[in-house]
Amino acid sequence: MTLLTLLAALLGGYLLGSVSFAVLTSRLFGLADPRSYGSGNPGATNVLRSGSKAAALLTLLGDALKGALAVWLMRRFGPQFGLGEGAAAWAGVAAFLGHLYPVFFNFKGGKGVATFLGVILAIQPGLGLAACLLWVLVAFFFRYSSAASIASAAVAPFIYAFIWRFDAVLAAVALMSLLLIFRHQQNIANLLAGKERKLGAKAPAARH
Repeated sequence: MTLLTLLAALLGGYLLGSVSFAVLTSRLFGLADPRSYGSGNPGATNVLRSGSKAAALLTLLGDALKGALAVWLMRRFGPQFGLGEGAAAWAGVAAFLGHLYPVFFNFKGGKGVATFLGVILAIQPGLGLAACLLWVLVAFFFRYSSAASIASAAVAPFIYAFIWRFDAVLAAVALMSLLLIFRHQQNIANLLAGKERKLGAKAPAARH
């Protein structure tokens, strides 16, 4: 029963994560599909390149909240089925995977930054706040969203291990961090080549 409940929760988390707020918000605001311009990534940073700060903010909040919601739901209902903190963290991982590989959008999703931050904020607020602060500092001084995201993902597991403990939650955070960095491999190549777009840079025209 516990295993079936866990599998059902993971599936639910994945389906929740598969909802692309970048695409839905762009449709709501009458904007071009974010997969058709800029980096082609359905995420808040690329939506910002459309010129609509409101759409980008709504995308950011939606992607973060779906990750946090997956964790909260498991915490709320999991204990009655014998599922604890580790299961809640892995429900967040499922939502994160849904964002990366959404079943509703041909498994072509975003890079997972907002969802990653939403998940770790829900898992351990102190860790989430530290990662968010690092993102803001790197983005402010270097003006690269990708560099800020990579830095936050890279240090998050070490912060958790140093301040808290080695457990299933750490494994979940580490897996998300590795996947997030992997999804930024083209950005890493662009950064090294000096070709990465800075925050606020105008996107190329949408492809039709």
